[in-house]
Amino acid sequence: MRMTEIEFDDAQPVEGYGPGFFRIAGQVIRAPMIVTATGARPWGGYEDAETLIAMADEIDVIFIGTGDEVAYLPAELREKLDEAGLGAETMNSPAACRTYNVLVNDGRRVAAALMPVTKT
Repeated sequence: MRMTEIEFDDAQPVEGYGPGFFRIAGQVIRAPMIVTATGARPWGGYEDAETLIAMADEIDVIFIGTGDEVAYLPAELREKLDEAGLGAETMNSPAACRTYNVLVNDGRRVAAALMPVTKT
């Protein structure tokens, strides 16, 4: 699915996604990833709380895309994010991509940690 519908200044939007991949700044990423206004980087998934916590001073909220369906975060990950004071909103990955794109375009300090979808 192609998602570039609004103009982005210097921010890095999610340009598209499909089964097993995301497209950021023309680059296809075939793994869980984190995207911020400055770019994308790998994410180790739900076991990788440290990568998310390291961004706590740079962002106000992180949207966690759980793949095709909305799912609860593992309790240990939720506890670590809460302890770090990092706001996290859980939704399916397509919704997380859209929400991230709208808010990063508004200049908000947001990030998205995304699990790939298996279908479109």
